[in-house]
Amino acid sequence: MNKIKYTWLVLRALCELARYEAVMSLRGFGYIQRQLSRQSMEATPINRQAEQAGREVEQAVCDALLLATCFYFKPVLCLQRSVCTVRLLRKHGVAGRLAIGYRPAPFFSHAWVEVDGRIVNGSPAFQTRLRLLYTI
Repeated sequence: MNKIKYTWLVLRALCELARYEAVMSLRGFGYIQRQLSRQSMEATPINRQAEQAGREVEQAVCDALLLATCFYFKPVLCLQRSVCTVRLLRKHGVAGRLAIGYRPAPFFSHAWVEVDGRIVNGSPAFQTRLRLLYTI
C-alpha cells in the first residue's frame, strides 16, 4: 500500500474513533450493535491472490488503527478499537467479526476482531482463555 493510501486510511481510522465516541455517548452500544449487524460481511476470497490481498488489507487496517490511537485525544479501549477495526475491514471487503469475551472470576473482559477464526488485532490467548460472550 502506498503512503498516500495509508495516510488516508489512518485519517479514516481517526474519523472512525471519533464517530464511535459520538455514537456511544449519544445512542449507546445497542445502536452500534445494530449498525454492525446490518453492515455487509459477504467477502470471501476466490483464489490465493485474493486471499493474499485480503491479508494485506487486514494488516494495513490494523496498523492504521493502531497508529490512529496514538494520535487520538484520549485513551482508546479494546471495544472502541475493535468496533472501528471491524467497520474499516468490512468497508474494505474483509469479513471481520467483533468478539467479546470474559472471565468470571476474577472478572475480566476483552473485545477483539476475528477474520476466518484468526484474531487480527490482539493476542490469540484471549480466544482460548476467555469465554465467548458475544460476536457480531
